[in-house]
Amino acid sequence: MNNRNFRKLLENQWSRGNFVCVGLDSRLDNIPKSMLQSGSESNVSIANTIVAFNRAIVEATKNLVCAYKPNSAFYEAYGAEGLAALHRTIVDIHILAPDVPVILDAKRADIGNTNAGYVEAAFDFLQADAITVNPYLGAEALLPFLARAEKGIIVLCRTSNPGAGEFQDLSVNDEPLYLFVARRVASEWNKNGNCALVVGATYPDELREVREIVGDMPILIPGIGAQGGDVEKTVSVAKNSRGQGMIINSSRAIIFASKDADFAEAARRETEKLRDAINQYR
Repeated sequence: MNNRNFRKLLENQWSRGNFVCVGLDSRLDNIPKSMLQSGSESNVSIANTIVAFNRAIVEATKNLVCAYKPNSAFYEAYGAEGLAALHRTIVDIHILAPDVPVILDAKRADIGNTNAGYVEAAFDFLQADAITVNPYLGAEALLPFLARAEKGIIVLCRTSNPGAGEFQDLSVNDEPLYLFVARRVASEWNKNGNCALVVGATYPDELREVREIVGDMPILIPGIGAQGGDVEKTVSVAKNSRGQGMIINSSRAIIFASKDADFAEAARRETEKLRDAINQYR
């Protein structure tokens, strides 16, 4: 997997009209009962159940997406079984959809020495193609991530949650902090061309401002679907000069579109619907 390049994989999918990122936020409570897998003692195996569920989603959607994004929180919550499920899921994606990149949504940040451990865990052990990171500690601390030129380093900028403005709207050098972050990442951090930003679909005006600053840089856009982001508004302000540059994430609205045995077919329908809507407004 060492020859995988996140940006090249992403651009290949964009060339096919694929801009949907499926968030694999696979909570056991929401997985259809028909998918529950037995463990060695006839009890439910958390790892086997999550892996089987994710595999079915991937098999159903793999030709419609630009990326898959497991959020590490949903796996870490189950301890060793959850981490095993995360690892196995990423390996499965590389096998089932080898031309689709995997984004580990972990929002990591620490001092440089500690980040080296996060880098090894995300890229060498889990084999993710990209990771989300928090800019609060600055570029110096994030160098272990930024130095991995073949990987995607996706920096939090304007997040989709209602309380995002508590810090992100504070003025820094006469502009909101989120714009300062966007400007700094685009001008100083992106020397390897491997940076991207997170900007929520729930803030279309801010998304437009960020796109104007960062040019053709990829933007990971959460907030479509359950959080209420509007597809038409999002695409109109988020597309880059080539009508691309978007990684539009939807999680619950796709993977839990049905709670019955037809969940994979329902996930495909929702993915296709979102894909078609994005391309309609490009």
